Parts: sequence; structure tokens; C-alpha cells
Amino acid sequence: MTSTAARRHAAPSPRRSLRHDSDLDHRPGPLGRLGVWVTHHRRLTAGVWVLLVIGLGVFAPKVEANLSGAGWQADGSESVAVREMATESFGGNASSAIQVVVHSTDGPVTEGRGGDVLDEVTSALEAEPRIADVIVPQPGATLSQDGSTAVVLAGAGADPNEMVRVADDLKGELEALSGDGIEVNPTGASLLWSDFNEANLEAMLKSEMLSWPVTLAILVLAFGALVAAGLPLILTLAGLVASAGSLVLINELVPVSIWAMNFAMMFALALGIDYALFLVVRFRAARMGHHETPRRAIAETMDTAGKAVLLSGITVLVSLSAVMLVPSPSFRSMAGGIMLAVTFVLAATLTLLPLVLFSLDHRINKLALKWVHTGEHRSPRFAAWGERLWKRPVAFGLASLVVLLALAAPVLGLRTAMPSIQVLPEEASARVGYDRVQEAFGDGAPGTLQVVADEADAEATYDALVADRGIAGAMPAVPAADDSGTVLISAVPTVDPSDPALGPTVDRLRADLPASALVGGAAVENLDLKAQLDESTPLVIGVVLGLGFLLLLVALQAPLISLLGTLASLLSTAAAFGVARLVFQDGIGADLLGFEPQGFLDAWAPVFFFAMIFAIAMDYTVFLLASAKEHYERSGDPHEAMVGSLAHSGRVIFAAGAVMVAVFLTFALSGPLPPKEMGIVLGVAVLLDAFLVRLVLLPVTLRLTGRAAWWTPRWLTRVLPTITFSHG
Repeated sequence: MTSTAARRHAAPSPRRSLRHDSDLDHRPGPLGRLGVWVTHHRRLTAGVWVLLVIGLGVFAPKVEANLSGAGWQADGSESVAVREMATESFGGNASSAIQVVVHSTDGPVTEGRGGDVLDEVTSALEAEPRIADVIVPQPGATLSQDGSTAVVLAGAGADPNEMVRVADDLKGELEALSGDGIEVNPTGASLLWSDFNEANLEAMLKSEMLSWPVTLAILVLAFGALVAAGLPLILTLAGLVASAGSLVLINELVPVSIWAMNFAMMFALALGIDYALFLVVRFRAARMGHHETPRRAIAETMDTAGKAVLLSGITVLVSLSAVMLVPSPSFRSMAGGIMLAVTFVLAATLTLLPLVLFSLDHRINKLALKWVHTGEHRSPRFAAWGERLWKRPVAFGLASLVVLLALAAPVLGLRTAMPSIQVLPEEASARVGYDRVQEAFGDGAPGTLQVVADEADAEATYDALVADRGIAGAMPAVPAADDSGTVLISAVPTVDPSDPALGPTVDRLRADLPASALVGGAAVENLDLKAQLDESTPLVIGVVLGLGFLLLLVALQAPLISLLGTLASLLSTAAAFGVARLVFQDGIGADLLGFEPQGFLDAWAPVFFFAMIFAIAMDYTVFLLASAKEHYERSGDPHEAMVGSLAHSGRVIFAAGAVMVAVFLTFALSGPLPPKEMGIVLGVAVLLDAFLVRLVLLPVTLRLTGRAAWWTPRWLTRVLPTITFSHG
């Protein structure tokens, strides 16, 4: 052969078509081609991720300072309208105003050292440009009858998010004025969020310190090698850094709740480890078990496990997107923050992880445990468990069903309400000030109602307020400063702001007051948000279930098992909320977990946690059923589909479930009540779903339904896109 001919027949260049890649014995699917493309463009892929992580990571340290804790409101509600009117027309005397409680333990607070402190408080507030009108203590209103307690009111001169930052900036200076028998405690809704954010940040950091070592230990046991175990953590960290920086930038355009980052950290860490675990196990099986070439192993991994991860990620994103139906800034930003973090983690799993696996190759097994078989994909133990379930499906199925239904039963008595002051530590300034106000001015004083009405209806509004049995007293009408023809009347209810009796009082007032009167205040904003949540919850649950079923149907092409998989996810969710009722409403285990039960579950939990739990449950559903579908496509045998899916994915589901439970439960061990609720509810949900539903109930369902599980009507095959999970 001539030299020219030799060159013509030589191996193709690195830019050759993937179809003719010498490492591949057939054309990979779309995700397999993506994985192979990444291995051919290693520098480009790595460079993009380095730029992304560094570019966005620069902003990540600012996330705690930039994001806010406000936004817990029902957009378009009457109470929000009152707050906006109070901010604009009444010197900022709105629900977001700051109240500085000055208390003397020795004599009248307006005399001697107390008088000096009141002057210093007033000066500090007036020097802050984001504060509107500052109202000094008024006898009969904000000065207690015994003269020992006074309240200086600092009007809100900015939006609620900014007022939380004002509270952050001022509370240290104000609290420092305490001493010599004088206590100074800023309080109010803005201080509540400021103190909560501070306590929450401390708790989140403590939980992270606990969860990372535990997670690494579980991963080492699951992977059997330190290098392999560290990969999921590194990739998840890259995704979290990028998402944190993104949230800071998004906050410049749209206010983002700090809870978005808190929940994103917890959720994306657990989910990212799941995804990486699934891919790494499959790669090691292809490379070290089947002895594929590195590039062929990547293609096989992405075409099988990668496809399941992508569908799982889409299911998670769709489930969380349903929360956007709740018209509240906090909910939308929390859901958006988690979705952003999941998107980054998913992108890292499908692009960066294949590159790292290809580059490390056999070095992924560095620092391996002695008993580890790196290429073992089909677990003998889980295969044996599958055989046991196949022989006695009814006994195992009924046992798991009885446990789930027993745990779900308490959900029928579940009560919900908006968080009370009890979510704060007892030593928090906002809580101490709250208690002082109650002692000095009555139980309902911290939840003073604000009623805005036309001047013509001022007298009738005042008379109706003082005549209502749920109102302890009302202040004379204050005319608007901008000549808008409206008045503001402050009314103190007879009960604590978190008392369920306040709801009927507000409903009664809205029915009895003149048509121009609008009822608001911080406590009423909570009631309006709860009403909106109660109205939105059925819609969100319905959308999540419907979209979850449709996605499973598209992925599996099998109506029956898609429906049963969706219903199984609903069972573990109901059981988790049943446990939540026992813990947080009835107080079982409250001393052990270190919290003060409120007698209810926070009202935002059902809608928000349902979407999160269902997303996680569907994550495991996709992993198990995708593996079952792969085996059924290869063999056409229901037995091999069920036993093979457990043998190949059972160990991964077990390890991933253990990691998630560890991550969530560490968040339940420290900090304020809401993160505890999330940690317990999600931890229990994963525990039940991974170990009882996915490893018992769903395999039993596959056993009992047999071939019918995978039957697809002809008309449906023509409608749905063709998706397969087998490779080659």
C-alpha cells in the first residue's frame, strides 16, 4: 500500500464521528453520545465548569447577607394591602415596623437611666435612613400602666425584605444599651425574621458539620473506596457553590428568601449524592466488571444510569415547580432556589462526572477496602432478597402496607397554623421583647391589628372594633399624613397572635366593619397566608400527582406500573406526615429533639414538604423501575425484571437512602423548629420510601402484576416517544 493509501486508511482523527469511534461497538443513545463527547472534549468541559464555579462562586459567600427572610405573605390579600398603605401613608406604622421594648426592673422606665436609654434608642433609630417616623412611648398606648415598660416604634421606611436587614444592622447596637436595671429588646416581625435567620444559619452550619462526615462514612461503605466515595461530595459541592452564587445574582432582580438557600443545600446535597452514586456504581460495573474500554463504559453508564438520573431530575423539577402555584414570594423563591440547585447538580452529574470517571478510570478504586469487589454490580444479597419476595409476595406486601397505613393514620387529625414566636430560641431578642409586651399590655398586644378605613367611616369602624368580643381595646383613629382621606386604627385582640381564636375574630371583623375598612397586621398576614395555603394545597398535590404519573408513563411506557408507582409514593408521603403529627403536634419525642411543641404543624409544611417528599420518592421509583424496565426489555421475563432490578439497583437505593436519612436527620438535631420539621418529615419519608416502599412494596407489586405491569395499549405507543433503558 502506498503512503497516500495508508494515510487514507489510517485511524480517524479525534474529530471522527461517534458512530465510527473504535472504542464503541454500536451507536450510543443521546446521553451515551453526550458522555462520549465529554471524553473527547475534556479541556473544554473542565474549563466551562471551572469558569462556572469560580465565576458564580465569587458571589456565593454573600448569599447569607444578601438573601432575606421575609416574603411570607399572600400576594393580593387584604393584609398586604394594609401593610402597603400603612408604609406609604402612616409613617411606616406597618407590620414590618420595628418595636424597641425598653423595660426597667427598678422604678419608672421614663426616669433616670431609663429616660437616657429611651433618648439613645430614639436617636439611633432616627439616624437610620431606612426608618420612617419614630414614635416615642405614649401613655395609655405604648407606655405600660405601671410605667416599667415602654415601646419605641420605628416605622418601616423600606420594603419588608430590607427591614429585616435594618433589624440585622440595628439590633446589636440597641441591645448593647441594656444594663443598670434597664433591658432593651427590639422585637416585631422584622426582628423575628432577623433572629430566626441568625439561629437558622448557626444550626445549618452545625448540621453541615455533622452530616458531611456521616455522609462520607456511608459512601465509603457503599463504594468501598475513599476516592470513589469523595466524588459525589465534590460534585455536589460544585453544584451548590454555583447555585448559591446564582441566587445572589437573581436576588438583585427578584427578592429571594434565605430559606431558598437553606433548603437547597439540604435537598441538593442528598439528591446529588444519589445521582452520583447511581452513575459511579454503573461505571465500575461496566469498566471493572464487564471489562469494557473506558469510553464504552461511559457510553453504557450514560445510556442506562444516566437516563434514569435525567428522568429522575426532570421529575424532581416538575414536582417542585408545582409549588410555584402558591402566590407567595417565599414559596416561589424557595421552590426556585431548590430547582436551581438541582439543575446545577444534575448538569454536573451528566457532564462533569463522566469526565472525572473517564479521567480517573481504575484510580477511582484508590484506597479501597479489602473486601470490596469493584466490578460487582449484581448484588447477591439483594438478588436473594428479590427471590424471597417473589416466593412470598402477599405476606411481605401486606406487612409493609399495614405499617405504612398505621403510620399514615394520624394524618387525619393533623392541625396546621403559621409559626408562632416559639420557633425562636428563648434568649432571642425578638422573643424576649414579645414576652415583655405581653406582660405589660396584654396577651394580644404583640399581634395588634391594623385597620385602614375611609375618614367618613372612622367612627363606625372604631365603634365596631371596641364592641367586638375578640378585641381588648382600640386606639383613636390616626389620619393619613398624605391627605389620602384614610385613617389607621390600631386594635389589640384578646388572645395571643398564634391562638386559633384570632381567626374567627378577624373573619367577624371583616364581615361587620364598614365596606371601606381593611384589616391587617402581622398576625393577620399569617392568617391570610394560611388561608391561601389551605386553598392552594389540593391544587398543588393534584398537579404533582398528575405530572408525576405522566412522567413515569413517558419514561416506562406502561400505564399500570406508572399508576401504582405514583400511588406507592403517596403512601410513604402520608406516613411521613402521620409521624410529623405525632412529633410536632402531639409533642412525642420533643424533649429528645430539643424543641417546644406548638400544638400544630407549620401551615407551609403540607404543600411544600409534599412536593419535596414526592420528588424524592419518585427519584427512587425511577431508579428501581428503570432498572426493572431494562431487565424486562432484555429478557421479557417478569421474574428477571423484578429480581434483576433489586439485584442491580437495590444496593444503590439502600446506600442512597441511608445517605439521605443521615443528611436530613442531622438537620433535625439542631436549630429552630422549621428546619427540625423538615429534617424529621423528609428523613422519615426517605426511610419509609427507600426501605419499605422501594425495596418491598413496589417489587411485590411487580411480582403480582407480572406481564400486565409492562403492557402498553397500541394507541399509547403511537403517542408516546420511544424510550428504552437497555444498552445495545
